[in-house]
Amino acid sequence: MAEEELAAFRENWRRELTTRNERSPATSNRYFAEDRVEVRDEEPSRSEPECKEDQPEYISIARSLLDGRTSPLRDRIEEDRTRRKREFSNPGDVCASSPQPAQRKMKKVELVDQLILDLNEVNNIPFFDVQLPYELALQIFRHLTCAELGRCAQVSRDWKVLAEDDSLWYPMCLDEGFHQGARMSDSPCWKSTLRDCRASATMLRRNWKTRDGSIVQLNFDLGKVLCDVASCGNRVMSGYSSGHVRLWDTLHWDACFIRANQLSASTVPRPAVTRVQVSQTLAAAAYEDGCVDVWSTQTGGDPIHHYQTPGRLQALSLSPDSPVLVSAVGTEVRVDRADEHGYWRPLCLKQLPKTVESLVALPGRGRQGPLAALSAGESVFLLDPRDEEPRTLHSVYGHPVTCLDTCGSRVAFGVKRTGWAMHDGGNKVHVHSLESAQLQLCVGSSAGDFTCIHLRDAAPELLACGNRDRRVRVFDLRAGSPVVSLYAHQLGVTAVQTDDWKLVSGGGEGLVCVWDLRMKAKLWESYNRHPVRHVRFSSSSMITANIPDDKSPRGACITDDDLTAHRRHRGAICFYDFQEQRAPAGERVLPICRSDYAESHGYSYNIGLTVPYDRLPATGSGR
Repeated sequence: MAEEELAAFRENWRRELTTRNERSPATSNRYFAEDRVEVRDEEPSRSEPECKEDQPEYISIARSLLDGRTSPLRDRIEEDRTRRKREFSNPGDVCASSPQPAQRKMKKVELVDQLILDLNEVNNIPFFDVQLPYELALQIFRHLTCAELGRCAQVSRDWKVLAEDDSLWYPMCLDEGFHQGARMSDSPCWKSTLRDCRASATMLRRNWKTRDGSIVQLNFDLGKVLCDVASCGNRVMSGYSSGHVRLWDTLHWDACFIRANQLSASTVPRPAVTRVQVSQTLAAAAYEDGCVDVWSTQTGGDPIHHYQTPGRLQALSLSPDSPVLVSAVGTEVRVDRADEHGYWRPLCLKQLPKTVESLVALPGRGRQGPLAALSAGESVFLLDPRDEEPRTLHSVYGHPVTCLDTCGSRVAFGVKRTGWAMHDGGNKVHVHSLESAQLQLCVGSSAGDFTCIHLRDAAPELLACGNRDRRVRVFDLRAGSPVVSLYAHQLGVTAVQTDDWKLVSGGGEGLVCVWDLRMKAKLWESYNRHPVRHVRFSSSSMITANIPDDKSPRGACITDDDLTAHRRHRGAICFYDFQEQRAPAGERVLPICRSDYAESHGYSYNIGLTVPYDRLPATGSGR
């Protein structure tokens, strides 16, 4: 209650008490109705109207409080003692003078009476029966967890409706990473949606740990030897030494047919594909003759953009969220971008002091313009088309950069130290901020070279890297300390990716290993004869690519007689789907290999029987 309302309440209360005192004779320090009754008995001849209505007990108490007395019950206790002594000393007089019960008439409920009634009512009603507005109750329930909401739903029907409101479960679903970008109207019951998502996540984690799911090899027989592989979401793109480019959609299993440009297609023999890149809307490929083609993943067919470079490309990168293509030939870096009408134009052309070895287009730039990180020799540059010259992030003479990766706010790269610098902890991984272009931290201490780094799409504040010393390391960027270090591959680590609980690494010997970060143990592994150059996984699937180093092995030609050697040397792309449950043990055998011995006709080679058979006799012949 505000100060003004409290002052007005006190004034109304004082005025009401004054009015009551005017109606009845003022007596000094009388708090009991019995005293007033005794006065009427002692003076029965009085006919004045001042005793028409008895004064309630709380009126005297409130009067004493308003007068400033802090202990009004002290006089009441003293008078009670005096009355009891008088009754004990003169019991006959008390019986003779016992008052008759006064007849009270109905009166209008006034302010003080209503106040006492309201106070008694609030004290007698339990807290959970207090009626609150629905919006206020929702604000209280927003502070509860999922388990607490489930307990509240068992209290009553009203609480069940309140605890199952979609406005409570929709934010929980988004906070746990399910259905990002969805609206509240997209699901009729977000509580059931969250329950199904959690059950699916538990099933997927169990399938990951037990390697339970389906494995599909993405083969293209006319492609000869596999040269490069890229993936984004559910799209996988591969380039071959025959000059063909293949694009798969692993969600609907639709193979998008894309054709090369007329110049590369008319060349005999066709130039091999050296680099491929894919995003959700675009796909790009670079050929050995310097041609670059860009296709739309929605339509396929002929390229929507094509240009020729003076030499073979060393690096190619597509922005994951904008139509930007960055390519590097020697020391020249070119940035192409599509405008709002879909027309591609060169955005900038820059020259670097040394040959570009790797580049990555940065995501999440939006309207700020494209940005790319490049490594050239001992230097790392940040390329912005709005700047006249690329900004230098790192440059130390004699310390070459071995690998590079970026995310939305950081860029990380491995540095090989030589000479006297090897005594200062060995090779390091440098992490720079993109906003300030300053070094944030330096992690790692290894005698081997860092060969691969995974920073994009990783768990928050985690960085995974592989080394030639056969180990995979995961660092915590907040503390700058290693989380786990695993002895993984005998021929060095060539690819790595991590999330919040698992780590997938690929080695030069062809092994793909899946690790549990919490247990620091290997869950399972898969082998192919070529080095693992590409590893990408999501919560429900994984794509691995074993790319041969030798692009022209013996038997690689499709016209050779040794087709077994040809398939053995061409490379492999494997797609693991952990959403599909493995069939029970009885259903894993093909129908042609199963028999219950009751059917009269069978296949010629039914290995379910002891010996092959063509036809079983209907009746026994005694043989």
